[in-house]
Amino acid sequence: MAKKSMIAKEKKRIFLAKKFYMIRMNLKAVVKDESKSEMERLTAIEKLQKLPRDSSEIRVRNRCNLTGRPHGYYRKFGLSRNKLREAVMRGDVPGVTKASW
Repeated sequence: MAKKSMIAKEKKRIFLAKKFYMIRMNLKAVVKDESKSEMERLTAIEKLQKLPRDSSEIRVRNRCNLTGRPHGYYRKFGLSRNKLREAVMRGDVPGVTKASW
């Protein structure tokens, strides 16, 4: 299981990313808009840089919902490979069968 502090930090990143999403998108639109003046674009860049780093969506890491494990994560199920295997063996995941050939 992942450290509690890492799981908490990840929850904080998700919260900040949602909170600042619209602000970030508006500032990025101003930066990309070439019809705006150079000063407007520079002030938008400065405002964007002053936002918290963790408010960026790119810093959010996918983690297992049960253990918090960051590696071997399956998006479709929201679980790491270990917990997914256990759930499949118990029959908790519909439509998934053990491979045999």
